Amino acid sequence: MTSVVDRFLRYVKYDTQSDENASLEGKFPSTDKQHELAKLLAQELEEMGADSVYYDSRYGYVYAKILNNSDMGRIPTLAYIAHMDTSPEVSGRNVNPQIIRNYQGKDIVLGEDSLNAQLKLREAGNEGRQYVLSPREFPELMQYKGKDLITTDGTTLLGADDKAGVAEIMAMAEYLLTHPEVKHGDVAICFTPDEEVGAGVDHIDLNRLGADYAYTVDGGGIGELEYENFNAASATVTITGRNVHPGDAKGKMINAAIVAREYDRRLTDRDRPEYTEGYEGFYHLTEINGCVESATLKYILRDHNRQFFESKKRTMMQLADIMNRETGKEIIHVEIKDQYYNMKDKLGDAMFLVDNAKLAMEDIGIIPKIRPIRGGTDGAKLSYMGLPCPNLCAGGHNFHGRYEYICIQSMEKIVELLVKLISI
Repeated sequence: MTSVVDRFLRYVKYDTQSDENASLEGKFPSTDKQHELAKLLAQELEEMGADSVYYDSRYGYVYAKILNNSDMGRIPTLAYIAHMDTSPEVSGRNVNPQIIRNYQGKDIVLGEDSLNAQLKLREAGNEGRQYVLSPREFPELMQYKGKDLITTDGTTLLGADDKAGVAEIMAMAEYLLTHPEVKHGDVAICFTPDEEVGAGVDHIDLNRLGADYAYTVDGGGIGELEYENFNAASATVTITGRNVHPGDAKGKMINAAIVAREYDRRLTDRDRPEYTEGYEGFYHLTEINGCVESATLKYILRDHNRQFFESKKRTMMQLADIMNRETGKEIIHVEIKDQYYNMKDKLGDAMFLVDNAKLAMEDIGIIPKIRPIRGGTDGAKLSYMGLPCPNLCAGGHNFHGRYEYICIQSMEKIVELLVKLISI
């Protein structure tokens, strides 16, 4: 059998970074390179003997089934789902994982002994710079003393979000197919593209998936179990200025860059990611570009409470109206696009999925940590499409950046969890 770690280390070598701009323009998947990992996964599923393996060459999905081997007749079909793409925020190209054996709670200098990392930093103009994964800044590291960690080399993200989930599902599938003594109903598998840009299940074929219930394996540290997530939207604020020679600008110039700065200042004080936690929502300025003549601000809006979420959208529109009235011109335009909603509102009679996951964790020695997702998963949209789908831990931390890491023992335990859940 191929270990979950070997699978993970193989999958992160595939650059599957999605592209938000291409997604907004209607391209799906947003990057062609996601197809390469999809084809590999389909091939591996075929080789291990999975049933109904299908690679969607148009949209990039991978589907498979492990057939019912019990004598209990019709059992509801459970699906496990993970996404193949990685975040657009940090490069996923030439990922060079580092394995830290028997971690002892000290600082980890990322890529310290990696010539590859030094060369990449030099090419990026960061020669001599060190990225340090420290328990002073990331205190959850201390829970992994004595365990083995996989980190980045400081030049890319790692890809545990969500190639850890992909590797764990694949390891689970191989285990079931080689251990027929474990009785189960039909188990469906699906790997999706473009989750990181909010489009992961836009073209999923639920009939082909054929599941009654599902879990995404897309959470963080060991024990995380989530059935509440943000309501989410993206917003683009476009500002049109007027450029006049600065020597003759009085009463004439409209500096779009200055207007952009003022818009963001008025929008929020503390409702930002760096000041919020738990159920608190935020406005997150992800990108700003501008000059005198034009400027663009890009935001994501998040809130668990649907009323507060709608209020945030209204606030952005109202602020644009106020500033337009102050200038006497329509110079600010706001476009808002909803991305997904809180799955809790759609789980209804399927809350037993959460209870089963909690029971399975406790049975194999995992302490459940039930908390709201400060993000989203494919499961949010799937729940609104009629497929109840809470989220399970995948084991990683510090997603979307250079400081991402995952515990090897957590990955192995999560494979055990997936098998246990099926038996329940």
